Amino acid sequence: MAQQFTDPASAFAEFGRIKLGETDLHGVLTRVAELARRTLPGADEVSITLVRDGRPYTAAYTGEIALQLDERQYEREAGPCLQAAADKITVSVPDTAGDSRWDGWAPKAAAAGVGSVLSVGLPILESVSGAVNIYGLRPRAFDDDAVQLAQQFAGYATVALANAHLHDSTTNLAQHMQAAMESRAVIEQAKGIIMGERRCSADEAFAVLTKISQDSNRKLRDVAAALVARVESGSAP
Repeated sequence: MAQQFTDPASAFAEFGRIKLGETDLHGVLTRVAELARRTLPGADEVSITLVRDGRPYTAAYTGEIALQLDERQYEREAGPCLQAAADKITVSVPDTAGDSRWDGWAPKAAAAGVGSVLSVGLPILESVSGAVNIYGLRPRAFDDDAVQLAQQFAGYATVALANAHLHDSTTNLAQHMQAAMESRAVIEQAKGIIMGERRCSADEAFAVLTKISQDSNRKLRDVAAALVARVESGSAP
């Protein structure tokens, strides 16, 4: 994927220019994800996982494939982003096709076209943890220098996100999380519909939604919501 590259010094300086009075938490999260994609060598897509009250959700992402692979981890309650967030460590998957961790999650990532993954923990606050998840299309996309840079980037991002959390009101934080959880809920509902109609597994139902999303260039949540709306209105899916 062709993209404009941002040198690390400029990216770190941009963190310092974030004015919390002019942007909300979602704006900061989105900027962090976009900066990571432009700054980190090998990054094709990036997402930010937050874990609050024991519940993970994707708070920002640069592409649908990142969201889809995050969601697969939340369904399994296992994966590199969850491990990185829980243990506040860096988790590397150099080659998804040959990785047997996390109940078969990595081969699913390989089948989706992602060759390598790097997740770096974000110890934001005592009550909020997270991870920046970096997806590369080719295997071994992240060498030692890239890992070190990702860890340095995560350090700056942690400070920016902690400040944003403290600046944002409790109400706004709850609303942001609620919106993300509602998005997950409608995806689960759509999966249930497909499972009932096709007599298939949850993984197979998610794959159906993912294919429709990719083929139609629509967000996964929008595809799921449209399916649920059609069923609720009595129209044929």
